[in-house]
Amino acid sequence: MSRAYVLLSGGIDSTTCLAIACKQFSGSVRGVSFNYGQRHTKEIEHARMVCESFGITHEVLSARGLIAKGGLTDEGLEMPNVSYDELPRGMSPTYVPFRNGTMLAVLTSHATIDEECEAIFFGAHADDAANWAYPDCTPEFIGGMANAIYIGTYHKIRLYTPLIFMDKAGVIREGDRHNVPWELTWSCYEGATLHCGVCPTCRSRHEGFVTAGVVDPTEYAQPFDDVPF
Repeated sequence: MSRAYVLLSGGIDSTTCLAIACKQFSGSVRGVSFNYGQRHTKEIEHARMVCESFGITHEVLSARGLIAKGGLTDEGLEMPNVSYDELPRGMSPTYVPFRNGTMLAVLTSHATIDEECEAIFFGAHADDAANWAYPDCTPEFIGGMANAIYIGTYHKIRLYTPLIFMDKAGVIREGDRHNVPWELTWSCYEGATLHCGVCPTCRSRHEGFVTAGVVDPTEYAQPFDDVPF
């Protein structure tokens, strides 16, 4: 039986990818998360809970020392408390240098020894690619990485990015269609007890639910009535 591996952060996008992969590969799927020194390591626990809800295996790989310091790995940098639309064009302050490329490369090496693995799923979507905020989420990057993975595994493994042309609301609609357990997902970059409600990804999360017309089950430390988009 062919198997798929999903690069799983435990957030909305990667969990939607997981649901799609489970349907496409009849549940023969493994979720793989990375500890790369991110300040919100809490996401790994949520990834585990998501995999448990789907009845699939969850693995955690370490990329500590492989990924340079950036917006999510440098405790000395202040998290911006604005929406993504309010950030300057170009590199996002939460960008981590070549994080996605590194994780995909390590995951590919890890998955290649599994004779049944034929696919890796990655939840890049259009909002992250917009204005080149995260270049390792753009179609240009995905195309190059997909070719490298396919060629580098002797034409064994293909990279799937089913969300690449969807915005956050579109991802949520797609995930809702696949019965994603939204209450188990984690987005906040702060990694506190609750989603903070003010960082860019919390704002994007809530706005996505509102735009998609899907109830947001998330409890935020800062109610959104007090935080305009």
